[in-house]
Amino acid sequence: MAKPETPKSHFADLPKGRIRYHEAGKGPAVIFIHGGGPGAYGFSNFSRNMQSLADQGFRSIVYDHPGFGESQNRKIEGGMFDSMAEALLELMDHLGLESASLVGNSLGGGTALVLALTHPERVEKLILMGPGGGMPVTSTFPTEGIMRMASFYDGDGPSVEKVDRVVDLLVYDRSDITPELIEQRYETATRPEVLASPPLAGQVHNKANDLWRRELETISHETLIIWGLEDRVLPVDMAFQFLRRIPNADLHIYSKCGHWAQWEKATEFNSLIADFIRTG
Repeated sequence: MAKPETPKSHFADLPKGRIRYHEAGKGPAVIFIHGGGPGAYGFSNFSRNMQSLADQGFRSIVYDHPGFGESQNRKIEGGMFDSMAEALLELMDHLGLESASLVGNSLGGGTALVLALTHPERVEKLILMGPGGGMPVTSTFPTEGIMRMASFYDGDGPSVEKVDRVVDLLVYDRSDITPELIEQRYETATRPEVLASPPLAGQVHNKANDLWRRELETISHETLIIWGLEDRVLPVDMAFQFLRRIPNADLHIYSKCGHWAQWEKATEFNSLIADFIRTG
C-alpha cells in the first residue's frame, strides 16, 4: 500500500497545553484517537483511514494525545483515560463540535469510553478497537506487549531495537512495517520534551485506569467493538466483558490480525466503520 501524504498540521492552544491535529473532508464528524505505544501519534496510527473516511463524506479528524507527537504533555490527574478525555473535550470545543463519532484504538478506545461515560451528549457512535481499561477473562495480564511499552524508557533508555520489539507485537503480519516507520517512531519517542517527561509513566498499575470497574451499563450509544484475534497487547478475551456490559454493542473479530486492525485490515475496516456510522 502506498504511503499516504501527511496532511497539513493544525494546532489548538487549549487550557492545559497545545494539541496538534489534522482534518479532511466535510460532513458528520469522526475523530480518530490513537493508542499509547512509544512514538505513536495520530496520523501515523490512522494514515490508512483518515482520508478514506473523508472521501466517503465525513469530516475526518485525527490528533496527537498530550505528550505524543507534537502535542504538549500535561499532568495526569486521576487516570490516564480521564486526562486524555479531558484533552479531547477541549479539542472538540475548540473545533466547535457539539458531538462526533469516536474511533479509538487501545489508549484511544479507553479515552472514547470515558468521554461517553462523562459527557454522553458529546458522543454520537462509538467504535472501540482493542480498547484499554478492560480485564481479560483467561489471559495473563499485563501482557508482554503492555510490559514492553511500559519499560521502553527504563534501563538503558530508548533504542530503535526497542521500538521494533514493541511494533512487532502490534501486528500479526509485519510485512508492511518498514525501517522508515520504525525510525520515525523512534525519533518521535525521543524528542527532548518527551524524554524529559515520558507520557503515561507509571500508569500500568493505576487502578483509576480500570474502566471495567465503572458503570459501562449506562453507555447507551450504539457501539462497535473491533478486535484482532491475535492481539498480543490487549487479548481478545477482553472483548467479551465490554460486549456483555455495554447494552448496544456489537463485536467484530478479524482473524490473522493483531492490535492494529485499522492498519492490517484497512480496506475492510474503513468500509465497516463508515457503514456503521451511517446506519448502525
